[in-house]
Amino acid sequence: MSYTIDRLIADADFAETETRTREALAAKGFGVLTEIDVSATMKKKIDVDMPGYKILGACNPKLAYQAIGHEPRVGAMLPCNVILRAVDGGIEVSAVDPQASMAGIDNDQLKAVAGQVKEMLAEVVAAI
Repeated sequence: MSYTIDRLIADADFAETETRTREALAAKGFGVLTEIDVSATMKKKIDVDMPGYKILGACNPKLAYQAIGHEPRVGAMLPCNVILRAVDGGIEVSAVDPQASMAGIDNDQLKAVAGQVKEMLAEVVAAI
């Protein structure tokens, strides 16, 4: 089972792809709560150069509220991470598959919310 929803944006600029990703997330009701510039952190902490890699922690408040209502500890698995990484040929965008990440939780109501989020994240990735 794949745990991410992926798309390669061919011959793309990292900053432009990040902007497009944020816009696509916003269009589906997601806000970016956190961001981690992994490349900059690795350079600063261990003096390693690596290709562009950024993690955006995205959240749709209505769906997050529903999920927490069905399973209060699910917050340990939120927000939904979306990564951008420079690869040969462009920028790869990968969003977590919430159905895969929550498969171990035996709660049908939560699984239904995870299915909604998966559909929305797939639409986000396709729209970039």
